[in-house]
Amino acid sequence: MSSWLGGLGSGLGQSLGQVGGSLASLTGQISNFTKDMLMEGTEEVEELPNARRKEIEAIHAILRSENERLKKLCTDLEEKHEASELQIKQQSTIYRNQLQQKEVEISHLKARQIALQDQVLKLQSAAQSVNSGAGRVPAAPASSSSFGYGISRHAAAFHDDDMDFGDIISSQQEINRLSNEVSRLESEVGHWRHIAQTSKPQGSNSSDQSEICKLQSIIKELKQNRSQEIDDHQHEMSVLQNAHQQKLTEISRRHREELSDYEERIEELEKLLQQGGSGIAVTDHLKIHEMQKTIQDLQTEKVASTKKIGELEDKIKDINTKLSSAETDRDVLKKEQERLHIENRQITEECENLKQECSKLQPDAVRQGDAVTGREGILSQGESVQEEVLKLQRALSDAENEIMRLSILNQDNSLTEDNLKLKMHVEILEKEKSLLSQEKEELQASLLKLNNEYEVIKSTTGRDMDLDSTLHNLRLTLEAKEQELSQSLTEKETLLAELEELDRQNQEATQHVILMKDQLSKQQNEEDNIISKLKKDLNDEKKRVHQLEVDKRNMTKELDVQKEKLVQSELVLNDLHLAKQKLEDKVEDLADQLNKSQKSNLNMQKENFGLKEHIKQNEEELSRVRDELTQSLNRDSGSDFKVDLLKEREAEVRSLKQSLSEIEQLNDNLNKVAFDLKMENEKLALACEDVRRQLEESIAGSNQISLERNTIVEVLKMEKGQLEAELSRAEERRLEEANKYEQMIKELSKARDVSTSALQLEQQQLMKLSREKDFEIAELKKNLEQMDTDCKETKAFLSSSLEERKQLTQLLSEKEIFIEKLKERGSELQEELDKHTEALRKNEVLKQTIEEKDRSLGSMKEENNHLKEELERLRDQQSRAAPVAEPKPLDSVTELESEVLQLNVIKGNLEEEIKHHQKVIEDQNQSKLQLLQSLEEQKKEMDEFKCQHEQMTVTHTQLFLEKDEEIRNLHKTIEHIKTQLHEERQDVQTENSDLFQETKVRSLNIENGGEKHDLSKAETERLVKGIKERELEIKLLNEKNISLTKQIDQLSKDEVGKLTQIIQQKDVEIQALHARISSASYTQDVVYLQQQLQAYAMEREQVLAVLSEKTRENSQLKTEYHKMMDIVAAKEAALVKLQDENKKLAARSEGGGQDMFRETVQNLSRIIREKDIEIDALSQKCQTLLTVLQTSSTGNEVGGVNSNQFEELLQERDKLKQQVKKMEEWKQQVMTTVQNMQHESAQLQEELHQLQAQVLVDSDNNSKLQVDYTGLIQSYEQNETKLKSFGQELAQVQHSIGQLCNTKDLLLGKLDIISPQLSSGSSLSSQSAESLRTVKPDPSSEASTRELEELRKSLQEKDATIKTLQENNHRLSDSIAASSELERKEHEQTDSEIKQLKEKQDVLQKSLKEKDLLIKAKSDQLLSLNENFTNKVNENELLRQAVTNLKERMLILEMDICKLKEENEKIVETTREKEMEYQALQETNMKFSMMLREKEFECHSMKEKALAFEQLLKEKEQGKTGELNQLLNAVKSMQEKTVKFQQERDQVMLALKQKQMENTALQNEVQHLRDKELRLNQELERLRNHLLESEDSYTREALAAEDREAKLRKKVTVLEEKLVSSSNAMENASHQASLQVESLQEQLNVVSKQRDETALQLSVSREQVKQYALSLSNLQMVLEHFQQEEKAMYSAELEKHKQLVAEWKKKAEHLEGKLMSLQERFDEANAALDSASRLTEQLDLKEEQIEELKKQNELRQEMLDDVQKKLMNLVNSTEGKVDKVLMRNLFIGHFHTPKHQRHEVLRLMGSILGIKREEMEQLLHEDQGGVTRWMTGWLGGGSKSVPNTPLRPNQQSVLNSSFSELFVKFLETESHPSVPPPKLSVHDLKPLDSPGRRKAVTNVPESFKDGTESRSGRRTDVNPFLAPRSAAVPLMNPAGLGPGGPGHLLLKPISDVLPTFTPLPVSPDNSAGVVLKDLLKQ
Repeated sequence: MSSWLGGLGSGLGQSLGQVGGSLASLTGQISNFTKDMLMEGTEEVEELPNARRKEIEAIHAILRSENERLKKLCTDLEEKHEASELQIKQQSTIYRNQLQQKEVEISHLKARQIALQDQVLKLQSAAQSVNSGAGRVPAAPASSSSFGYGISRHAAAFHDDDMDFGDIISSQQEINRLSNEVSRLESEVGHWRHIAQTSKPQGSNSSDQSEICKLQSIIKELKQNRSQEIDDHQHEMSVLQNAHQQKLTEISRRHREELSDYEERIEELEKLLQQGGSGIAVTDHLKIHEMQKTIQDLQTEKVASTKKIGELEDKIKDINTKLSSAETDRDVLKKEQERLHIENRQITEECENLKQECSKLQPDAVRQGDAVTGREGILSQGESVQEEVLKLQRALSDAENEIMRLSILNQDNSLTEDNLKLKMHVEILEKEKSLLSQEKEELQASLLKLNNEYEVIKSTTGRDMDLDSTLHNLRLTLEAKEQELSQSLTEKETLLAELEELDRQNQEATQHVILMKDQLSKQQNEEDNIISKLKKDLNDEKKRVHQLEVDKRNMTKELDVQKEKLVQSELVLNDLHLAKQKLEDKVEDLADQLNKSQKSNLNMQKENFGLKEHIKQNEEELSRVRDELTQSLNRDSGSDFKVDLLKEREAEVRSLKQSLSEIEQLNDNLNKVAFDLKMENEKLALACEDVRRQLEESIAGSNQISLERNTIVEVLKMEKGQLEAELSRAEERRLEEANKYEQMIKELSKARDVSTSALQLEQQQLMKLSREKDFEIAELKKNLEQMDTDCKETKAFLSSSLEERKQLTQLLSEKEIFIEKLKERGSELQEELDKHTEALRKNEVLKQTIEEKDRSLGSMKEENNHLKEELERLRDQQSRAAPVAEPKPLDSVTELESEVLQLNVIKGNLEEEIKHHQKVIEDQNQSKLQLLQSLEEQKKEMDEFKCQHEQMTVTHTQLFLEKDEEIRNLHKTIEHIKTQLHEERQDVQTENSDLFQETKVRSLNIENGGEKHDLSKAETERLVKGIKERELEIKLLNEKNISLTKQIDQLSKDEVGKLTQIIQQKDVEIQALHARISSASYTQDVVYLQQQLQAYAMEREQVLAVLSEKTRENSQLKTEYHKMMDIVAAKEAALVKLQDENKKLAARSEGGGQDMFRETVQNLSRIIREKDIEIDALSQKCQTLLTVLQTSSTGNEVGGVNSNQFEELLQERDKLKQQVKKMEEWKQQVMTTVQNMQHESAQLQEELHQLQAQVLVDSDNNSKLQVDYTGLIQSYEQNETKLKSFGQELAQVQHSIGQLCNTKDLLLGKLDIISPQLSSGSSLSSQSAESLRTVKPDPSSEASTRELEELRKSLQEKDATIKTLQENNHRLSDSIAASSELERKEHEQTDSEIKQLKEKQDVLQKSLKEKDLLIKAKSDQLLSLNENFTNKVNENELLRQAVTNLKERMLILEMDICKLKEENEKIVETTREKEMEYQALQETNMKFSMMLREKEFECHSMKEKALAFEQLLKEKEQGKTGELNQLLNAVKSMQEKTVKFQQERDQVMLALKQKQMENTALQNEVQHLRDKELRLNQELERLRNHLLESEDSYTREALAAEDREAKLRKKVTVLEEKLVSSSNAMENASHQASLQVESLQEQLNVVSKQRDETALQLSVSREQVKQYALSLSNLQMVLEHFQQEEKAMYSAELEKHKQLVAEWKKKAEHLEGKLMSLQERFDEANAALDSASRLTEQLDLKEEQIEELKKQNELRQEMLDDVQKKLMNLVNSTEGKVDKVLMRNLFIGHFHTPKHQRHEVLRLMGSILGIKREEMEQLLHEDQGGVTRWMTGWLGGGSKSVPNTPLRPNQQSVLNSSFSELFVKFLETESHPSVPPPKLSVHDLKPLDSPGRRKAVTNVPESFKDGTESRSGRRTDVNPFLAPRSAAVPLMNPAGLGPGGPGHLLLKPISDVLPTFTPLPVSPDNSAGVVLKDLLKQ
């Protein structure tokens, strides 16, 4: 970024320097011209006469006024320039701030990315440790994820059309980041490769191969991605460069247009001034005043609106504070509601406990009512009732305290939302009160009952008086409590009314706020409308200006086109005669160069690809190292792997060293590739050395710390990123060079395309047109300059005023922010004070509760003492009591003891609670003391802050007053200067033009004079004094600024330190308080804090806006102040002082705010330097303008010919300047082309090296081919020898075959001889077969047979051999044919290969020739360019020398002008003084002459009078009086005539003097005109001489150019000769190559191998072609990807916004859900309260039912007692009696039964009578059939037990069944009693569906059981045991389960578990008859 900005700044500086140089050259030429004129004029001018001094002084005054006017114009222009520069600086600061923000965001994102990467690495390591085995290599998930992340984060370089430097910088940073990511990914790929390589030798080949395949695929993907990204970056960079160039061109164009506008404006204004533009200036000033007034009005309106906004903000703050307090109160109320709910539950539990105790006490009271002695037990129960009453009193008091708390807290509540909730809670509490009152009434009823009992007891005992008194007291307390309850209700009502009033007030306030907002919005709308109108007007004016600019542009374009045509025509005229053929040759050379450059570019690209691959490998190795380090970190846990780790690390170190060496080689290659990258390569080498050092450090520290390795890896990453960035820069430069080449080619082609014939014809016409156009251009330029000056003045004035106002507004806003910060701190401290007061209140409430607990403890202790005394009394009474009543007092004593134990436990709990509360109180006291101390400290600090704030306000007010005074003074001075300016202009205009001309002529004549005097001392002293005063003012201002900054820094530091301490203390205290406060209020606090934060942010923004306004005002005032200063001297002084301040500020800069000061100081220093440069340029420009004005004015007045000549000279000078500029541009182009040629030469050298390497490779291949050829020749020779051997063998075989044939023929002949003998002998043999058998065979026949057999065998053998030989022959012939065919094929293949090789060789030869030609052409071009360059350098040097000479002449002329001006000023002063003296002398002369004439006249009159008197005396004497009178009259008339004559004489004298003066003036004018003519003639001669000299110089230059051309032609001829020689050399080389080709044709066998290699190369080239196609497609993809990325960026931003909105919505929904849940809880709590109230009502009903049931139980107990008594009587009466009827029935039944079953009847009778079975059986055995025995047995005794024989299904019917069976049935049916079963109590009922469900309820008290049973099961009708009964006699005592309760007699043996009824057992004493009577009756 810094390098980029530096380059930009250097470019701007160069452009400015060029502008300044052009100005300096212009001024230098003008000054040279004036100097020459002056030098020539000095020879002629002689000493001036005294008569001309007056004219010279007048001219001097006019010149002075003009000088002052021009100075003022210069100052105005400088001020405007300063204002524009300040605006530019402001914009640049804004851009820098944006850049800084973007950099901060990028750093945050980078930090996030690093953190995410660390997390990913951790997860990877965890996954590897979990998944990876001994030889397994983990996959690379991080690479893909990180890559995806990188792509997702990849952002486009620019968002909109209007590009900014900040966008370019951000895009560059993005590119760097992405390159870093790419390098990281490559390093990861390398790491995985390394792991794959290392894991191969370990084992597990299959898994390794699969993983290697995966890794290779990943690597390929990553490579593709990287290539895509590189293409993207290249495309982005090209787009950015284009955009940047467009932006620069636009800016430069705008700058030029603005300059032209300003120049036109200036010229127009100058014309207006010459015509008399005082009125225009006045109108301009009026307009400016009107604009200032409108601005002031708008500012006042702004201030009023800001005040209103501030008031509204204060109101909103108050409302917010109220809301926060209300929320805190609401939280407290919620907490107390929860407490109340808890205490209500406790009260309900206590009530239930009381009810249980009452239920326990009531049966005891009933029992004690049966006996008289139980009265004392009743007394003890009464005491327990008293305790219950006391408990109720306590509960009531607690409830009242809670009500009081609620009322206190309700007073603080002020919100409408909480009012509804409070009303709900009040209603619930009222319901609870009503329930409590009901319970109280019930308790009162119970108390009344107890009182009645007590009165009954009192009649027996007189000890119960105390109870009555206590009861009375309790009643009184209850009444008091009821009154207090009513009071609390009334208080609640009043509170509700107050809350309603507060609601109304709140609503009114909100309405007021809404109204205020509406008003403000209306005002804003009105202001917006006004602003929109003004904007429309501005836009209209801008449109007009734009149209004018368009016209100007068109004009300038046309002019440029014509100028270009002129230049081209001149160039073509010069080049037509010389270089038509040369141009064509050059075009061809350039085409060749283009092809070569394209080829070299392709080679460069290839080399770049190779370098990139190399870098990739290095990065992969680095990534391997990093991953191995991470693995080593993961494996550090196991101590066994340490040795392996060390070895691996050593290997890694070696690999890293290798990678470093490879990187160094890469750097060397890069040095060879690009000359421009030398410095960057040095940096890379340094970076590599740093990498080495860091790697060594990592190796040393790897065993100790793992974090150091990570840092080293990150450093390596950064350096890789730098390398890649440098590579990308090299590529960009290469692209730029290619673009330059293309541009050069285009330009040359354009130059060639211009037709020469048309140019010759058009040249003369164009020359004429160009002259006319030049005149028009000069006029237009003047107009443009005037316009520019006017526009600059207006813009500068406006911008300066705006900046001053901005600065003032900024200052004010800063101060207001400071004040508001103090206010906020004060409000925070107040809030903390409120919190502490609330905590103190809570402490007080806790104290009160603890005191109440203490009181209750004391009362409990007293009650314990009373109970102990009563226990002792009871024990005494028990000892006295009778033995009948002993068990019941014991029960009561045990109960009392249990109660005492319970009370002791309660007492212990209460004591523990008291201790806890005491501890809490102590802690709170300590915290209170700490809080008080902190509050005191805060108060002190607040006082200090207030004092500081007051001091600050006082100082600020003083400063503002001083500044206001300064501003007023400045305004006054400005107005004064304006008035002076107006007066001077009017004075100048009033003077005659003739005088003006005369003065100018005289001034010129005076300037030519050689008098050179020094400056007057007085003027120098004045100037020095003025400069010193300005310096002192600047010093004072700077000191004020420094002191203010110091004060602000000190105040800010001190305040920030103190406030941070206070805030830390408060944070600690707040955390302590938060720990006590419940977590429920946290969310509300968070919401409240968020609201406060938002409010503070809004306030801060408003404050910043106000500050900016104030700073603007301040800046405007400052600029107005700066206007009045003498700018040149002030800047020189200010530069030094600002540099000193810079140093001081740099020394002091500690905080973040002082960095801004540094930047501002640097900016100011830059501005001042630029201003100085611009001032020098402007001063030179002013001087040149002065000279031009003077010369133009004189020339126009005196003669038109001189002015025309002068204008022509100026035009020629402009043309020469343009030519110089063109030459400089051409020189730059030549320089660039030379540089490009150098680069190309370097590339060609590299290509030569490559070709040499290829030649070496070819030679190696040739050597290989020779070796292969020799091998093939040897093999061929071996085959030939083998063939020869085969031929010899064939010949031998043929020979053997011939021999065999001969032998065969012989044998056949023999066989033919033998066969007739055999045929003749066959008959004989047949005949003599028997004889032959009998006779022995002959020896001859036997031998012949043997021979025949042998011959046959040999024949067979020969046939076999012949067959084998034939087969061998066939085989050999086949093999020979095959070998010949193979040889033919091989020959064909080798021929084809040779042909291919020949073609390749031809191609290579052609390419070599082309390369040689290229090299020659390049060398020729280089030589020609070098020569051109040297020529141009020489020309440049000549031009430089001329420029330096001109500059020296300019300086000399300027010095002469200064001296002449000084002399002129001195002469003017002296002439003025002389004129004043001369005028005074003339006046005195006139007076004296008048006096003399009067005196003479008086003398004459006196003489005449004397004569008259003498005559009179004579006449008197003569006595002639009449004559005397006549004479007197005559004398009078004569006197009158004399007076008239004197007056006429005076008039005539005056007229004569005037005529004389006019004559002298005319003479002077004539002399002046003659002098002027002489001077102009001299100037004409001088100019002619100058023209001649210039023509001579041009002719010399033309001759020099022709000489150079001749030299160049000679060089061309030399080069052509060289070309011829080189072509000859090439032909020789081609001949040698042809010879080599012939040798290669011989080496056919070797080429077969090379064919495969060429095929491989073909495939490689095809792959390269595919890659190029892919790169093309990639470029298209990149374009599409770029657009997609832009879309993705916009979509991502949209998604971010949507996500933010969704998050806010989620938060809102979450809060709504919380609200809903709280409301649901609230509803549930209400429902629970309602259910509790219902349950209490149900409990009351159940208790009433229980009481009724108890009464019924008592009645039934009485009934049962009666029935028991009756049964006892019956049993007693029926014992020992027998029923007659039964016995009769049995007796009759016995006889009715069959005989075989009668014994059963007898047994039954025996069992009824109680006779045992054994006895019965004996009786039956003794006499089974006897009646007597049966009777006696019957009457004597019977059996006791009746057999229980049940009915069976296989028995007979009822008619057939026996008596015994029927009787058994009867007994079974009657075993169930006729009386309905007794109603079971609630406790013993067990449901049929779940037996044993109620086991768990046995331990619970009975009252609870009743309650639970009544709730759980109300289905009493379902129970089968609760059937309706006929009789109301209860068979069971309900209180049977109680202690000492007598159970029912019939149910004694029945178990509790099973609710079954057994038949009623009869005791053995009872007679059976009596019992069975009833049964048989029924």
